Amino acid sequence: MVSHSGLLTVMERAVRKAAPRLRRDFNEVQHLQVSRKGPADFVSMADKRAEQTIVEELRKARPDWRMLLEEGGELDGDPDKPRFIVDPLDGTSNFLHGIPHFAISIAVEDPHGAQGKPEITTGLIYQPLTDESFWAEKGRGAWLHDGRLRVSARRDLSEALIATGIPFLGHGDFITWNRIFGAVAPQVAGIRRFGSAALDLAWVAAGRFDGFWESDLKPWDVAAGMLLVKEAGGFVTDFRGADRAMERNEYLAANDVLHSKLHKLVAGALRNR
Repeated sequence: MVSHSGLLTVMERAVRKAAPRLRRDFNEVQHLQVSRKGPADFVSMADKRAEQTIVEELRKARPDWRMLLEEGGELDGDPDKPRFIVDPLDGTSNFLHGIPHFAISIAVEDPHGAQGKPEITTGLIYQPLTDESFWAEKGRGAWLHDGRLRVSARRDLSEALIATGIPFLGHGDFITWNRIFGAVAPQVAGIRRFGSAALDLAWVAAGRFDGFWESDLKPWDVAAGMLLVKEAGGFVTDFRGADRAMERNEYLAANDVLHSKLHKLVAGALRNR
C-alpha cells in the first residue's frame, strides 16, 4: 500500500472532515441558503461551511502557510512558505440541482519551484459521494486511493472521449468555444460537459476521459487536476501548446499523441478567428 506524505495526510484529513456535511447538505439541498456572486454564479452555505472546515484543519497543521480560497479569497501567511489553493465545492451548480457530480479540490503551491517560479507540488481531488480520492505529489505519480493512475493509451481521435466546459451566462467566450468545438467534435468519439473541471482533469489522469479543453477557469478549479494529469503521464498546456496554461487561462490536457492532435485542431480553430 502506497504511503501518504505528512502534507497529503493533512489534506486528506481536511477533505474528509468537510465531506459528511456536504453529503448531508446535498440530500437537503432545497433547504440551503443560496446567494449570487455574479451572473449564473452561485454560492451556497454548503460551500462556505466546507471551506471553513477545510481552513480550520489546514491551519491546525500549517498555521503560517498562505491560502487562496474560492470563497474567502487570499489569507495571509509567510510568503516564503507554500500556499494552499482550495475549492471547497467544485461543481456548485450540479450540487444545487441535485446532480451527484462535484468535488473538493486542494493544491499546494511552492513559491520556490522549478526555475525559481511558483509550482504546484501536491494535489488532492475528493468526490464525497463516491469516496474517490485522487491525489498526486510531484515525482511520486498520480493515484486513486492506493492504485496508480495513468492517462489513456488511446492514440486515435476517432476513439477519444473529450471533456470540456461550455460558456454560459456571464462566463466564457462563445465565439471562440464554438470554433474549437466545430474543429474537435467531428474528429472524436464524443464530447462531455459534466460541470466540474477538477473532476474532468482527475478523470483524464484516470484514463476515463482521453482529453480535456477549457478556458476562463480559476486557479482553484485546475491546480490539483493539472498536477494529477502530469503525474499520470499526460500533458497540460495552453491552447498554443506552451507551458503557460494558468497565465493564459487556457487548458488543454491529454496523453502525448492525442495532445498533439488536439493542439493542432485547437490552434487551427484559433487561427481562423
